Formats: sequence, C-alpha cells, structure tokens
Amino acid sequence: MKTALSLAVLAATTASFAMAAPAAAKAGDPIKVSDDLTIDPIIEGNLRWEHVDQDNAGLDADAVTMRIRAGAEATTHGLSLLAEAEGTLAISDHYNDTIAGNNGYLGAEPYSVVADPQNVELNRFQLSYKGKAAKVTIGRQRIILDDARFVGNVGWRQNEQTFDAIRGEAKVGPVSLDATYSISQRTIFGVDSPNAYFDGDFILVNAAVDVKPVKITGFAYMLDYDTRIAFSSQTYGVMAAGSLPLGGKAKLDFKLRYASQQDYKLNPVHYSADYYGAELGASVAGFGLKGGVEVLGSDDGVAAFQTPLATLHAFNGWADLFLTTPANGLRDYYGGLSKKFGNAGPLKGLNGAVVYHKFESDFGSVNYGQEWDASLGFAVAGYPVLLKYANYDAKAFGTDTEKFWLQVSFKY
Repeated sequence: MKTALSLAVLAATTASFAMAAPAAAKAGDPIKVSDDLTIDPIIEGNLRWEHVDQDNAGLDADAVTMRIRAGAEATTHGLSLLAEAEGTLAISDHYNDTIAGNNGYLGAEPYSVVADPQNVELNRFQLSYKGKAAKVTIGRQRIILDDARFVGNVGWRQNEQTFDAIRGEAKVGPVSLDATYSISQRTIFGVDSPNAYFDGDFILVNAAVDVKPVKITGFAYMLDYDTRIAFSSQTYGVMAAGSLPLGGKAKLDFKLRYASQQDYKLNPVHYSADYYGAELGASVAGFGLKGGVEVLGSDDGVAAFQTPLATLHAFNGWADLFLTTPANGLRDYYGGLSKKFGNAGPLKGLNGAVVYHKFESDFGSVNYGQEWDASLGFAVAGYPVLLKYANYDAKAFGTDTEKFWLQVSFKY
C-alpha cells in the first residue's frame, strides 16, 4: 500500500512539475549584463522515489524526495562569485533519514535507511579567479578529483557533499596540478544531523601529465579529523588511465591504480593497507563491455583502507553495503555490459546497463556476497529519466538487500 501511494505521489508531482517547467529553457547560457559582466543562473532539481527492501532490517522504506538547487554565478574579468542554496523536501517520508527524532520517533526510525533527509542549506558560496593557466577558488565548493574514487561530491544523494576550502588549479601543456586545503567536509546528512559536517585539516594534492594515449596522475591525501579520528589517514598513490583505438569507432579503455594508506595524526589505530584497482573496457557499435577488480586492503584484520571523502555509491555496488570498508578489507570482482540504443519514439537517448559484483574479504578469505545492478535511462520532452535497481545477495556480510529508484530531473 505504501509503495502504491509513493508511486501515486511521484506520478502526480512529476505531472504538475512537467506542466509548470519551461521545457525550452537551456542550461549553461550566462546572461550578458554588460561587456564586462555576466550572470549565470543556477536552477536544477531532482524528483526521486527510492524503495528499499532488506531482510531483518526493519520495515521496507519508501522515500519520495524533491531536491532543488538555486543560485547564480557572476563573472567579471576572470573574477567569479557563486552562491547556491540547496533544499530537499520529503514528500513521502516512510524511511530512516539517519536523523534520530525526525518524524516523531525518539530513536532510529523503524525503516531501512535512505540517506536523503529533509534539509535546507547553503550548498556553495565561493569566490574564484581564473587566469590563462591557473585558477584559485576559496569558500564552500564542490570538489571532484579524477573519477571521485577518493574525493568527490557524493552526487547520487539528494544533499550534495561540499568542502570549505581553498583550491588552486594550474595547467601548463600536458602537466596539471591541483592542490586543496580544506577545513570542513560538509556531508550529505543535512544540517540537523550530528554528522552534518566534520572539521579538520585536509590536504588534497593531484599532479598529472597527459601524454596521449595515457594520463598518469600522482596523488597525496592527508586527512586530519578533529572528531572523526578513526578516519584520519595519509594516502599516497598513482593512477594511469587512457584509451586505445581499435579501428573505426571502437576503442579499448584502461585504468590502473595503486595507493598506500597509513594512520595519521590522532588516529588511535596504527595500520598500513594497500589499494589496487584494474579495469578494462571496450566500446564497439554502441555496446560497452567492462571488467575489473578493486582491492581495498586490510592490515591483518586490524583496520582496512578507507575512502571517507569519496563518491562511494559509484563503486562496490549500488546497494551501498560497503560504504565503510570492513576491517578485513574488500575485494570486488566486477563485470558489466551497457548499450546505447539511441532514440525510440518519445524516449530520447535510450541507454541501459547491467553490472555484476562478487565480494570477498582481503584478509581471511571470507565470501561476503554478490550483487546485480541494472539501470535504464532516457529523456522525455527534454527531462532526463532514470530507473535503477540493485540486488545484493548476502553470504557472510550484511543482509539481503533490494533497492529500486525512479527519478526525473531538470536543469536550466
């Protein structure tokens, strides 16, 4: 009954939203105020239904949420000021938003977790200057490094992760440098959560050289948390990624990565763990095929390699069972198939994907479980629509979990 009601609310809200929104609007077009000043409005939204079914984990969750971001960026002579507010409305709140006391419950709500709490916050407020070869940004900002495996904005969740930081970026020929000093990680959990933010001293450095067909990146991330000290760490690594033509439009993509992590500053646990990642992919005639392995190592079960600033939903399965690496580490063997179908009547840019994961521990040879993920995306009248599904089959870690998402978004 709750699922049917949630779908009805989603359908009604989507219909009224589609009628009210101007489909002809175009994103990315700054308004020219004068010869020296432009203003780029920011208006975007995301309407989503998320259903979660977990064995022995409380009641099934049904969350219908609407996220709106609004603001503007003014630019003159390379100097830009950006301000953006973000608000998430819980239209149907039959879910555990991770904030104890919400929705009339004194403790944790008796549903599975959907980490999209109702929330209004200042998402970004930044001042930046961009020259011919360098850019400096100060303030609350979005930071995504490489593929967001170690540092990202957690863009899948409704409330975005941002950072209070100063960041410098420079590029000279094939060489680029990206360095950030941050004093606060502004999380996805909303302003009412005790985990709304984590302060500390965070140093993030990337240096890359792009020598086609490969780009080699070295990185160093030093995280010194004030209170979240179990995640204080120093990580050093290197990544090589690129594409090789196979003839015609076919190509072979590759990504290789290694990193070493140790405890840092006030972390009470002394450990050392390695990360290995290798992925190969091929694109032929609209089909995409990929396979790989990712290892987040363990120091003999004492502690494991962690990535607390990452966009974690994009890795190790969409069911999100491994947002924190188990102490015995994680080995993720995965393979996937995707297809771009093109336009199908009113469905524009139709595409689909299926991914399989096999999860094991790095220490102790434990069979954690396996997972199937699938997605279908297209646009209707200019509005992107996404359907996603995740099914985690637990063996020795977590619980059997099914998740389904339906979302419609817009951006002007």
